[in-house]
Amino acid sequence: MADIDAVLDAAGLRNQHVRDYVQHWFAHTGAERVEVVHASDDARLLREALDAGEIQPAGDGRYYSRSHPKDTARSEERTVVATSNPGDLGVYNNWRPASEMRPLLEERMRGASAGKTMYVVPYLMAPPGSPLAPYAVGVELTDTRTVVLHMIRMARVGVEFVNDLADPSFFVRGVHVTGDLDRLGQGTPDDQRCFVTIADERTILHFGSSYGGNALLGKIAHGLRQASYDGWASGEFLAEQFMLLGITDKQTGRKYHVCGGMPSASGKTNLAMTLAPDALGDRYRVDFYGDDIAWLRVDPEDGRIYAINPEFGVFGVAKDTNEVTNPTAVDAIAPGTGTIFTNVAYNADTAEVWWEGKTPEPPADVTGWRDWKGRLVSERAPEEKNDPWAHPNSRFTTTLANVPNIAPDFDTAKGVPVDAIIFGGRTRDREPLVRAIPDLAEGVYDGLTLGAEATFAAEGTEGVLRYDPMSMRPFMSYPEGAYAAHWLKVVGAATEQPIFAHVNWFQRDPDDGHFLWPGYRDNLRPLLWLMRLRDGEVTGRRTPAGIVPTVEELDLSGMELPPGDLDRLLGVDTARWRQEMGYREEHLAQFADLPEEIWAAHRRVAADFDAEA
Repeated sequence: MADIDAVLDAAGLRNQHVRDYVQHWFAHTGAERVEVVHASDDARLLREALDAGEIQPAGDGRYYSRSHPKDTARSEERTVVATSNPGDLGVYNNWRPASEMRPLLEERMRGASAGKTMYVVPYLMAPPGSPLAPYAVGVELTDTRTVVLHMIRMARVGVEFVNDLADPSFFVRGVHVTGDLDRLGQGTPDDQRCFVTIADERTILHFGSSYGGNALLGKIAHGLRQASYDGWASGEFLAEQFMLLGITDKQTGRKYHVCGGMPSASGKTNLAMTLAPDALGDRYRVDFYGDDIAWLRVDPEDGRIYAINPEFGVFGVAKDTNEVTNPTAVDAIAPGTGTIFTNVAYNADTAEVWWEGKTPEPPADVTGWRDWKGRLVSERAPEEKNDPWAHPNSRFTTTLANVPNIAPDFDTAKGVPVDAIIFGGRTRDREPLVRAIPDLAEGVYDGLTLGAEATFAAEGTEGVLRYDPMSMRPFMSYPEGAYAAHWLKVVGAATEQPIFAHVNWFQRDPDDGHFLWPGYRDNLRPLLWLMRLRDGEVTGRRTPAGIVPTVEELDLSGMELPPGDLDRLLGVDTARWRQEMGYREEHLAQFADLPEEIWAAHRRVAADFDAEA
């Protein structure tokens, strides 16, 4: 058994509350050793993981890992928010009583780390010195070294973040125990996995995974679920699954910041990492701040909404990432970046990685290539020859510093002022390219009714969206009515409020199915129009759904779009919108105590479409 006090002393861990927490869980999980981690330990931990066969080299300064084949993604149905207040039950937060969940997790974790090292990972999910830093301090205890390597890339890690807290007891307590992945009954009635955020105790207990958001507790469990609850309980801030980017007009020197949420497969990461199209590159520069989480607050000095990206890295989906779709990401995961790839295809002979969409076709010579399950592609049965080489949720993990257009002020303590909050979902019709929403209540209403088309026919009915409020459906931690009220309160307190908007890059021609908008770097163009609208330089065309650009107002230099496509991109289908308003009413009716301002916004939009019809 380890002499824990000696280990903690040697690591310089002085916070007695953290030490007590480590002692308790060390005894409870039955771990054999304790190790306190600092970011500077990364190189040593990589060597140890390579020696142990936990990761493999993927070229110069890059690494490959493969998770258990039944442990490849977040599991929403096994993810719970628990508190002591039954009033915290919402539609989407999968609420359970803390008195039920805590003993259940404690029992499953008892002795489950026997023979393993307990890694103590003190971290900060905010730029140092941020006004929100008190809510950003956490300690994750994990029994898996690869989890530590990912946490070093995704958070600021070191004992300095917990030693001198104003309140030494105020930190998020996270415990991650992997469990026996071969015997957890994944996907059966006897599934033992359980991922719980006890929000009113600021405690996170995750059992039964070593992958992604199930195991990197600083990311989703803290950065979204716990932080969202903290923001509501304190009344101080919003924590959202938002990307954040900056746009600089090099001609005028004006800089804008845009944040926003998009459901899965709706282009959030590609937008966050976008660059100016070639025709506009001499005038505009786009800076990356973050692709997944933003915390928003009102700054008391100037009354504006400010945003930070609490993360320190990017945990990106590899599928379809290439030089065309996201050249920024390709550069961020280049040789020498320390990137960790997970569940992609791997060739041990050449130390290469590959995933669907990396190149138009997989490598022609399949010698040495293994798929995400570790099986040789060359030995596949005929019926398996077209199976994916990489898992659809395969990932790359890299630090923000590797992103070539990282904003020079990404780590500023105050954050950056927000000019626009946008929402966007993948829809083939009804939603125009961009529509601005200058009214606060209507903007929040639009976020609450955000949705995207079902990915598979079995998931929904044609024309009916899978609603994903603010893109937070899997991460809600308190009731939706209170959530809407908190949005109105926080943003409403700003003396200079951001403009809201809805974007859609995915309209298709109803006849041949081609995308009407080229997307990717050209997505900057509607954002530039939105900033000009905010500054009063254009007026747009008013519709019941919001303000849309006129053809003349969009900067389309360097583009060639068929006039019919452009008209459709900027059109509003009244008949489809009237159908949508009925679905929205059913969606909103699920939420108890929804503020009257939201219902009033719904009635206004519905009445305007009725009048137009």
